[in-house]
Amino acid sequence: MLSPSDHPIRRTAFTALLGLLWISTITWCPLLAVSAADRDAPFRIEVVDQENGWPVPLVSLTTTHQVEFVTDNAGVIAIDQSDLMGREVFFDVNGRGYEVAADGFGIRGVRLTPERGGSARVEVHRTIIAKRVGRLTGAGQFVHRQQFSEPPAGFTETGVYGCDSVQLATHRGRLFWLWGDTTLARYPLGIFDSSSATTSLRPLNHDRPPLQIDYEYFRDDEERLRGVAKMPGSGPTWLSGYVSLNDHEGQPHLVATYTKIRPPLEAYERGLCVWDDGTERFERSQVLWSKTDDSPEPPPAPMGHVALWNDASGHRWALFGDPFPTMRMPATFEAWQNPQTWETLRPQAKLVAGDGTEKAVRPHSGSIAWNAHRNRWVTVFMQRFGDPSAFGELWYAESDAPTGPWGPAIKILSHDNYTFYNPRVHPELTDPDSPYLLFEGTYTKQFADSPPPTPRYDYNQILYRLDLQDDRLQPAHGASLE
Repeated sequence: MLSPSDHPIRRTAFTALLGLLWISTITWCPLLAVSAADRDAPFRIEVVDQENGWPVPLVSLTTTHQVEFVTDNAGVIAIDQSDLMGREVFFDVNGRGYEVAADGFGIRGVRLTPERGGSARVEVHRTIIAKRVGRLTGAGQFVHRQQFSEPPAGFTETGVYGCDSVQLATHRGRLFWLWGDTTLARYPLGIFDSSSATTSLRPLNHDRPPLQIDYEYFRDDEERLRGVAKMPGSGPTWLSGYVSLNDHEGQPHLVATYTKIRPPLEAYERGLCVWDDGTERFERSQVLWSKTDDSPEPPPAPMGHVALWNDASGHRWALFGDPFPTMRMPATFEAWQNPQTWETLRPQAKLVAGDGTEKAVRPHSGSIAWNAHRNRWVTVFMQRFGDPSAFGELWYAESDAPTGPWGPAIKILSHDNYTFYNPRVHPELTDPDSPYLLFEGTYTKQFADSPPPTPRYDYNQILYRLDLQDDRLQPAHGASLE
């Protein structure tokens, strides 16, 4: 897909010619009659998937003078700029997996004539296997729709502007969400000891856009967002291996592995921490490692995402991995506290692509989950040094066992010079036998080749839906189930 900055032809010299020669790249509604009450209203654009009419978030429409508009979670754009009103305007369309047809020069865009109180509908074709559901975090999730006095029921701004890499656990009848470094409105440096929130066990009313989750964030006495894992020592605190485990008396404990960081992203301490239900904060339980000349690297620890598994003998295990298990232990609080019960595992280093090329696909980060519909373990992972984005290509694979072997793998999501890392599969958000798999990841310009950041979406979590009945996933199903 070509963007305005990528295209080899200077747009300014050909805009008028394109307006005369190609008019087939747009599907839009006639302008609606403008009432007196709507004369000051913005021009409304709705971007929808031509397959099903679903609104499509994260679609950019950019003018020939580089004014960019990005659809919100409702697939809506509100245009209120006086220099665009009352004249035909060409918008380059960058759908990040959704596109309009190209014209004779290979340019993908639409022409609209914005008028106050008017509207247009733009249909896009999905080129990726996964369907985009919407943005889970960050400000302005319905910023354009709200300009038409259509606030979603119960929706409020949280104060979060951006956050890194989700961890999720079920604890005491709630979902506990946890994120890494978090940006706020009041200053570029925000929360660096893990922001957190809870929701009901089933926070989604549906698994399609427009997406809305009502998080209950942990806040201080002045109702400001706060961190929940301020471990002793300078620098950020990052948590991983987030899970709720029962003790021998059946009482649940929310636990995690913490890492202390100092410039320039150097880990210098790692240990275990336990959630205090009274103070609603993590407290340090024990230090596993401190960096010294004699101990420059940390030992294995329960890191990554957690999957709980009952083996054929009925023993219940907690598996820790990112994406594939690197450690297992009995799924009890006492075992988690005792490193003598931890067993390290050797994860699969690469998978074979199921697209006919049989190329090696090396996982970087991701998660696994049991899927009742497939009656198998499934994974969504980010490829290490993928193409076209080094850290933005996501793949799906299956296995008969949580420890593998995994594959073949099918690419389900791609980014053009943008990163989408640390994907987390969400079996908690759908019915156990659902044919749809939900997963999220962190959408960020970091580790890409200096792309312009996408307003509001950059450094936030985006949710996708994968239809496990899609014929394109057939190579991933494996011979054992045929």
